[in-house]
Amino acid sequence: MSFSTITMNNKGVNMANIKAFRAIRPTKGLEQKIAALPYDVYNRREAKNEVSKEPDTFLKVDRAETLFPDDYNMYSDEVYQKAKEVFWNMVSEKKFVMEESEAYYVYELTMNKRSQTGIVGCASVEDYINNVIKKHENTRADKEIDRIKHVDVLEAQTGPIFLAYRSREEINEVVNKKKLEEPLYDFVASDRIRHRVWVIDSKDQIEIIQNTFTDVKDIYIADGHHRCASAVKVALKRREEDKNLSIKDESQFFLSVLFPDDQLMIMDYNRVVKDLNGLDIETFLLQIQEHFIVENRHMDAYSPTAKYHFGMYIDNTWYKLSAKQSIRNQHPVDGLDVSILQNYLLAPILGITDPKTDQRIDFVGGIRGLMELEKRVETDCVVAFSMHPTSIGELFDVSDAGLLMPPKSTWFEPKLRSGLFIHSIRKDEQS
Repeated sequence: MSFSTITMNNKGVNMANIKAFRAIRPTKGLEQKIAALPYDVYNRREAKNEVSKEPDTFLKVDRAETLFPDDYNMYSDEVYQKAKEVFWNMVSEKKFVMEESEAYYVYELTMNKRSQTGIVGCASVEDYINNVIKKHENTRADKEIDRIKHVDVLEAQTGPIFLAYRSREEINEVVNKKKLEEPLYDFVASDRIRHRVWVIDSKDQIEIIQNTFTDVKDIYIADGHHRCASAVKVALKRREEDKNLSIKDESQFFLSVLFPDDQLMIMDYNRVVKDLNGLDIETFLLQIQEHFIVENRHMDAYSPTAKYHFGMYIDNTWYKLSAKQSIRNQHPVDGLDVSILQNYLLAPILGITDPKTDQRIDFVGGIRGLMELEKRVETDCVVAFSMHPTSIGELFDVSDAGLLMPPKSTWFEPKLRSGLFIHSIRKDEQS
């Protein structure tokens, strides 16, 4: 069977295939104990500490090395087999239930009184290959290998990919109607994020959602490029192993949460640098003025409120930097604030030509606030830069142009929880 066929809607346009699925989900009453932050937000020590505090946390599946001695190779075959054993034992012990029929889910996250609500479903690997699902980051093979082995051995996808699309009223109406009902899950996690989940299992509502997505020609990976690429590679591996594999096989879809663009918030992703590349502060400030207007804000911490503006903290002083007109442009990538700072300050003045590998620069998510930037400058860095957040529209523009964003351009909050929805790719679970 060929997997090269591109599905099109009745307008002859590539269509998004977002399908309902039979979720494996926590038994009601255990959701708060099981749901965990994504595996990659913890280092090994932190992950082990979380597992010791909550024995039912899904982190022991996502990071099964926490069940081994600290010096054990976290990428050994035994670790992945342990993840499989632990998860399917939890299913056998009724800590998880598997839906008897396919459904979508409404997933709402609320942080600081602000909510965003998405649809949980499974996206098509073909859509990823054919660029209906668009990327804005390159992935690294070494970072994919771990999750490829995890998904393949576990025979399940555990961490949903964060996708975005341009808002559609038909989907919004179904979601808003569903949210008037009693939720399946409703809990506040330890990080004070509220999570609510509703099941969409009526045939009519399922059809509305699925049919509406067939008219959405562009879907964007907001967060989770490596997990997405890993799921796709498992799918391709299974195609190689079974030439008769159906295009409808569960392995050919990956677990996702799709959010309308008008509900998403991207936070700033700030920069801290460990030295001034041999310059004294006076010379450094003088060189900046070639491309930026520099305003002394003294001790008044500055977070940019508009594009082309930057905050800078150095020597116990905050500055506002405004890019001069001569370096502002409308190019999807070069016009991004992160690119302007990189191309006209970090590289030419501080000598940071490759921020992906240079050990002199570090990145601080906006969730940590400006005080974290001050703290870093007072401890292990010399200068910090606060950024205006990249917009969801800019992310779409970069992806639509087939380009890539610079490293550390976007920081999404709140984070999706792992363990609330599991997508099985086991043959014996499919019917």
